[in-house]
Amino acid sequence: MSLEKKDDYDHKGWMKTKDLSPVEKTFLTTLIWLDKRLRIVDYLEILETLYYRVNLQMPKSHTEQYNLDNKFWYWYPLYTLGLFSTLAYIVAAVSGALLGFYYSPAQGNPEEATVAYNSIAFIMQDLQFGFMLRSVHRWSAQVMVAAVFLHMLRVYFTGSYKEPRELNWILGIVLISLTMVFGYTGYLLPWDQLAFWAGQIGVEMSLSIPLAGEWVAQLLFGGFTLSQATLQRMYIIHVFLLPFVVTTLIAIHIGIVWVQGIAEPH
Repeated sequence: MSLEKKDDYDHKGWMKTKDLSPVEKTFLTTLIWLDKRLRIVDYLEILETLYYRVNLQMPKSHTEQYNLDNKFWYWYPLYTLGLFSTLAYIVAAVSGALLGFYYSPAQGNPEEATVAYNSIAFIMQDLQFGFMLRSVHRWSAQVMVAAVFLHMLRVYFTGSYKEPRELNWILGIVLISLTMVFGYTGYLLPWDQLAFWAGQIGVEMSLSIPLAGEWVAQLLFGGFTLSQATLQRMYIIHVFLLPFVVTTLIAIHIGIVWVQGIAEPH
């Protein structure tokens, strides 16, 4: 008599009865191995049950309840703003990644033009298609800011923030706030006169925060005056921190919309 715990489902016997390709066998064997240790299938069944329960509780929109599709057609173009802002973000991310090959976040000799500014000048003047690349990045960022703002207005005025979609509304507020941070940190990267005074305003705003002002200025700007530490922090936030955070939140935001459905005008 074997002391080995019996496999209640006899997965191996079931697999032998099927005509499976090597890829399918590998996938199923891996899934079975993980499921015995982590109960993956049980959690997937729980998520599936929760999904259907939530969907059954989703209230119908006014257009569905009263068959008013032909009454609200003029709202429908505004429902593309979320997709439009996402596409603008993708364009900005791709163009920004390409710009990163030629940009250097260094201050250099204070008596001369900064290395960061010179790298921007090289991109705009000497790099082939560099002017177009930076323009695409800049305009896609501005289009994203406008589209996100208009998207939030549409959600508010059509009542799409109401229960059970209030969580996605809060997530949208976080995303538009991070979009502003994206724009501000990117605005400082050329390290020109506009960036300098925008950074100085940021330092003064940080210092005006009660109690934690000096700590915030030290954390975000590296001190109370602009320096190489400021430029380095803006670069890290803009390139290494925000893209991962914003991409994750956008995926969650879109996932919730997919689960709950589109809230039409109320």
